[in-house]
Amino acid sequence: MVRISNYQKRTTEEGKEFFTLELQGGVEIVKSRETGKNYMTARKASMSCTFDELTCQSLIGTELPGSVKKVACEDYSYTIKETGEIITLSHRFEYVEHEAPKYSPEKSNTTIEEFMSKAPVGNSFSTNGQLVH
Repeated sequence: MVRISNYQKRTTEEGKEFFTLELQGGVEIVKSRETGKNYMTARKASMSCTFDELTCQSLIGTELPGSVKKVACEDYSYTIKETGEIITLSHRFEYVEHEAPKYSPEKSNTTIEEFMSKAPVGNSFSTNGQLVH
């Protein structure tokens, strides 16, 4: 499950405003490459929407089926806000819907003769042979 945790007002290149919803996945435990110590984090992804600001505000806290996955993409530069360091990344985080499990019924080994042998004899709609409403 993912949760809508926030929203952002954005502007297109043409100057048109729209909103994006920030989706946050479940808590994960990750090991730091630098210190080797574990820490907790949650993956976040942004998704465009057609909602107005009031609707976006009301959706905060809503849970959706799916997860936030790490997806490979073309290299791009990213500036770490806290340090100002510019790094190159080759992935992004994206919302992925969970597919419903596919139900595959098993074929019965019972023959029609076996099935019908267990059916009541006579009129199966009435035990006394009379059709009564």
